[in-house]
Amino acid sequence: MHIIRSAALVLAVSLVSALPARADGFIAPFAGFNFGGDSANCISVTNCDEKRLNWGASLGTMNGIFGAEVDFGYAPHFFGETATGDNSVLTVMSNLMLIVPAGPIRPYAVVGLGLIRPHAQINSSLADVSQNTLGYDVGGGVNLFILHSVGVRGDIRHMHTLQNITLGVLQNQPLDFWRASAGLTFRF
Repeated sequence: MHIIRSAALVLAVSLVSALPARADGFIAPFAGFNFGGDSANCISVTNCDEKRLNWGASLGTMNGIFGAEVDFGYAPHFFGETATGDNSVLTVMSNLMLIVPAGPIRPYAVVGLGLIRPHAQINSSLADVSQNTLGYDVGGGVNLFILHSVGVRGDIRHMHTLQNITLGVLQNQPLDFWRASAGLTFRF
């Protein structure tokens, strides 16, 4: 009985004296461009004739060497610009992060799953095709915190669908591309 009381007392003291966990929330808006794979205009980061803007934001939390984020990205004119149509790719990824908390410089790696949604409209709504598909992303980057709560972020990710896509520009093949981006990180 004495051991049970001692264990209960140690447990009660541990719970009362436990320090609260502190995690840094963040939002990181970005702008960048897609290259490689099915990105028709850019073969690689350095061999890119016509960079097409993509933009989005990541929302998440960091605690020590681990973190999690939800990344929203949008790439208008992903398959090229046409006079009679429109196209885009939307990505919404849930990622796990591995972070090196080296003071103001914080390199990180990400891996995750989520939605990749290509869309193509040909001849002003004559053919309007969208497809929701499961995909993954793998990548990394670095945050350089200039102030405690504000940093500059550089990021590169590989996106790939797990299912075949059938659009006017792609026929029964997975969508595969890279995204390079830069932006700011705001910690709170």
